[in-house]
Amino acid sequence: MPTLDDILEHIGEFDLFQKQAFFLLCLLSVAFAPIYMGVIFLGFTPEHRCFSPAVAELSRRCGWSLEEELNYTVPEQGRLGESFSHQCRRYDVDWNTTGLSCTNPLENLTGYNNRSSIPLNPCQDGWVYNSSGSSIVTEFNLVCEDSWKVDLFQSCVSAGFLIGSIHVGYIADRFGRKLCLIATILVSATAGVLVSFAPSYLWMVIFRFIQGLVSKGSWTAGYILITEVVGPSHRKTVGILYQAAFTVGLLLLDGVAYAVPHWRWLQLTVTLPTFLFLLYYWCLPESPRWLISQRQNDKAMKIVDSIAKKNGKKLPAHLKTISLEEEDEEKLSPSFMDLIRTPQMRKHTFILMYNWLTSALLYQGLIMHMAMAGGDMYLDFFYSALVEFPAAFIILLTINRVGRRYPWSVANLVAGAACLIIALIPEDIHWLKLTVGCIGRMGITISFEMVCFVNTELYPTFLRNLGVMVCSSLCDVGGMIAPFIVYRLAQVWHELPLLVFTVVGLIAGGLVLLLPETKGKTLPETIEDVEKLHRQANPKEKIIYLRVQTKEGASSK
Repeated sequence: MPTLDDILEHIGEFDLFQKQAFFLLCLLSVAFAPIYMGVIFLGFTPEHRCFSPAVAELSRRCGWSLEEELNYTVPEQGRLGESFSHQCRRYDVDWNTTGLSCTNPLENLTGYNNRSSIPLNPCQDGWVYNSSGSSIVTEFNLVCEDSWKVDLFQSCVSAGFLIGSIHVGYIADRFGRKLCLIATILVSATAGVLVSFAPSYLWMVIFRFIQGLVSKGSWTAGYILITEVVGPSHRKTVGILYQAAFTVGLLLLDGVAYAVPHWRWLQLTVTLPTFLFLLYYWCLPESPRWLISQRQNDKAMKIVDSIAKKNGKKLPAHLKTISLEEEDEEKLSPSFMDLIRTPQMRKHTFILMYNWLTSALLYQGLIMHMAMAGGDMYLDFFYSALVEFPAAFIILLTINRVGRRYPWSVANLVAGAACLIIALIPEDIHWLKLTVGCIGRMGITISFEMVCFVNTELYPTFLRNLGVMVCSSLCDVGGMIAPFIVYRLAQVWHELPLLVFTVVGLIAGGLVLLLPETKGKTLPETIEDVEKLHRQANPKEKIIYLRVQTKEGASSK
């Protein structure tokens, strides 16, 4: 009985229809980038200092330049016991005192021997930001004691990813890929527009969370749909290129953010075009593979016929008369306990969960930390995003030649080592920090894309969807904690987050070597097949062992 893959061999595995569908769905991957990493520009924190009406009036009267005003009235940077004294504290003096000198006003106000002994107090009249644009930070004053709210802004979208992916996955399996795709596009676009009109920080976070609930599900639905309509020989390539389209989205985001430096307009600019994706209702068909799983073979047959016509192929008559229902398989019900029931399954699950966590933590963490490095934010973001293209090329070049395990492990080790090297490079050699950061970014991108498809190769068929869902949920956990690690630890020491990333990345690289190589292996169907993967890890040794046994048997005769 033929399967859909057998039919695709006759009507085209990656022909005109699949190429058009692939292009349309790649646009969806492009649009996901501003949701995933938009915080870099939406939550940009410029240089800032306490605002004081009296200081502003004194500066106007004395005709100070900005440099003179900062020198006379702002605490020095990094005062003992005050990590961000120049940004979050002001001198506890009365600037309204009459007769203040314009050359050194603090001498008239205090009896202290030096400025470092003048007491400080928190900003009471807001802040002055050295930026021509705006961000959620400058509008809602998310600095100093409230700076953690920027972390929460990004974490809430990752929390939405975590919660929503489970429910959206159910919708895609229950009601179809196409309905799920259209519904999530509508909700995500609407929530994105509402973020740009949010009247307060609380409403902004609520709308951002709603966008997170559906946006990752929309991206995933597109990924599933395109991989289900191409032939098996093209699925890995299509999957990797679909993720590479995300990199195109990062580059476009960088350009748009440079052209539109005001966060509300930026949010609208990257969101409004996504309403055009609703036209996919008329441009894309339902997945015939999903229709077959729902015993809707007549509808699947009509879609197969339309694919054949689009590709200029003719479906053979013998395939038209044979039922498209997939071959019966043993019906096994997956459970969470199956993921840790046997030794190898348990090892796979924990290592994959850790690597999903590591991939998201280092990927987002490196981008956020590089944005804080003090260079040109837009150029640094552009250069570091560009290296994701060679990362995709390296994967395509190595997975069928070298395998999965060693390139994956090396990628993690490179990312971890790069973080350590960045921390050791002096601040004034910014170009070298950026170069090493780009290398680390390429390493963690390879790791991220590797874990996506190796995860599916290490679980049996009946448990595959559950295994990917559970393990990949740690990716969203990594996204939730990454902002807090980067921004909070950087207040202790700017390079401290990089040391955390170093340890996490090196451990991940070592753990990958404990997994079996899956290159050229048939996908496991049962838990027993998974256990056999490790027993097949060294086939040459087994062959030698068997030969020795045979020789011994022959001599005894």
